Amino acid sequence: MKHIYCVSGLGADEGVFSKYDFNGNIVHYIKWEIPLPRETIQHYAKRLSLQIKYANPVLVGLSFGGILCIEISKIIPSDLIIVISSVKSFHEIPYWMRLAGKLKLNKIFPVQPFKLIEPLENYNLGVENEAEKKMAAAYRANVDRGYCRWSVNQILNWNNEWRPENLFHIHGSNDRIFPLKKIKADHVIEGGGHFMIMNRAELVSAHVNQILRVNQV
Repeated sequence: MKHIYCVSGLGADEGVFSKYDFNGNIVHYIKWEIPLPRETIQHYAKRLSLQIKYANPVLVGLSFGGILCIEISKIIPSDLIIVISSVKSFHEIPYWMRLAGKLKLNKIFPVQPFKLIEPLENYNLGVENEAEKKMAAAYRANVDRGYCRWSVNQILNWNNEWRPENLFHIHGSNDRIFPLKKIKADHVIEGGGHFMIMNRAELVSAHVNQILRVNQV
């Protein structure tokens, strides 16, 4: 039996993992914290790692949480790292995102919630029904704006090239945030979008448990 630490997507809470069965292991959820002024992603990961109380954990990260899991694994030894709907290095980040980061377009046009573009955001997320629309709307209403701006800036400017040997990547074939064509995934969910952790929960959970079983976790 292992201790599994889950890191949700950008600003979301542990509810995104509510449909998952982690094969009888003990599950903990790392809480997001408000970034400090001018804090680097490396320093932020170190702060989050202080929530990990058990040695050699399994890290499971969704989207931006996957990025943080990789950064945390540089600080503490981890038995296994599983990233879902995420990227492992800057090479997998879409070129337009990297260009936006270099040009600092996110500073010129800061992230703000606009009702007008919610349908487009939902489309890109892969939202499929009314319940998921409400979940996405609740996230937009409650996420801290300063945290959101900081997180987007970290994604756009992430320069990591290191992949841990014990990392496994689960990705959806229809992910519009991080398109599969740039991703080297170990497990692909056909038809899965960026929101597949909710609307393809059984399939994603099956892949997670397969990884845990094969690696004797």
